[in-house]
Amino acid sequence: MIKNIVLCGVGGQGTVLASKLLAAAAMEKGFTVMSAETIGMAQRGGNVFSNIRISDGEAMYAPMIGTGEADLILAFEPGEAVRMLPFLKKDGFVITNTRAVKPTTATLTGSGYDAGPMLEYLQKKVADGHLMQVDGDSAAAALGNPRVLNVVLLGAAVRTGALGLTEEDILNVMGKVIKEKFLDLNRKAFTLA
Repeated sequence: MIKNIVLCGVGGQGTVLASKLLAAAAMEKGFTVMSAETIGMAQRGGNVFSNIRISDGEAMYAPMIGTGEADLILAFEPGEAVRMLPFLKKDGFVITNTRAVKPTTATLTGSGYDAGPMLEYLQKKVADGHLMQVDGDSAAAALGNPRVLNVVLLGAAVRTGALGLTEEDILNVMGKVIKEKFLDLNRKAFTLA
């Protein structure tokens, strides 16, 4: 069995940390993990995505996920969920944050960029019961720190069962990946959505 997971967002949302947590948790369980990240212009608000492939022994030959192969897309921004949708399996899951992050190009040109049409598009294209929309920004704000959005959404993804990992698996590796001074905050964030 191979699980293919795409994480996507924009620079500064913690996509890379979330992928490291997933990979570490899977390796702790004895799975083989391959990952690849594309960060491009992330520092300027550009798109960031990670491919995580987890295997229980079945051979994997490359870290990149092909079109129509993702079991799960975990999107920290709805526009990025739409962009990555071609990678989703027919019966795959999408978990997306509900707040759009307006790209610099849209800001400079004065064009609109609203989450509503993107979320409606996802509702039409993703199989019934396989789309979860999470107000991750409100959950993170409730903790007083918007930087834990990634862990809020990761918690929601784990609870779908689509990852093949448990809450305990992720919580156990947090101390190895996250600095101690941020550990309690991230553990709380993980249980919110």
